Amino acid sequence: MTAEGTASVALSERERSLCGGINPWLAPLAMLLTQDIALKWFFSGGIRVLGQENLPRRGPVLLAPTHRSRWDALMLPHAAGRRITGRDCRFMVTSDEMSGLQGWFLHRLGCFPVNPRKPAAASLRFAVELLQGGQQLVMFPEGRIIQNDPQMRLMPGLARLTALAEGQGVAVTVVPVGIAYGHAKPRLGDRSALCFGEPLRLQGGDRASIAALTQSLTGGLQAAEAVARRAVGRPLQRP
Repeated sequence: MTAEGTASVALSERERSLCGGINPWLAPLAMLLTQDIALKWFFSGGIRVLGQENLPRRGPVLLAPTHRSRWDALMLPHAAGRRITGRDCRFMVTSDEMSGLQGWFLHRLGCFPVNPRKPAAASLRFAVELLQGGQQLVMFPEGRIIQNDPQMRLMPGLARLTALAEGQGVAVTVVPVGIAYGHAKPRLGDRSALCFGEPLRLQGGDRASIAALTQSLTGGLQAAEAVARRAVGRPLQRP
């Protein structure tokens, strides 16, 4: 693992208030259970990763995946996690996901909460800190799982976060990620596919530039998802 990938951002007071960082013994165990056992068992039809040439191996990266299933959160580390890039996927997740037993694990796997409609300043600052440290941040721009909506609608938070980071001198690469499964609701034995789309950059910091990034990301996600869907035999006809 590279020094950039393995050197997690030092536990600041802000990080301690949001999550517990990446637990050094739980993370490898979770990787074994999810990537080597759960994913291979459930998706015995095959798991394909496409467009890997579009995934930066270093520097601040904001991965922007489509959100079609809870399996998405396992597909991302499989395709872009420490085994591939030498660094972890740091997930921004909705606040209600960080409760109960699931929340206990997420807190210890480097995930941190955000309210997508009204993000707290601490969450945004910590996200920028991760990007400043050359980390790999994951944010679902649709905000929630959406299985049947051909008109892709993105929330503006990802583009605004990119603008915030760029305003502090962090050159962020945004990578659209399309994820697809053999069925709308994945079934045991299904095929799955993930496609990294063409990387994007914010061009300017005004409202028009932020809106343009959201528009470009929408197109990039639609294209990447179309490739992933073809790979699992579910081509999508958009109006």
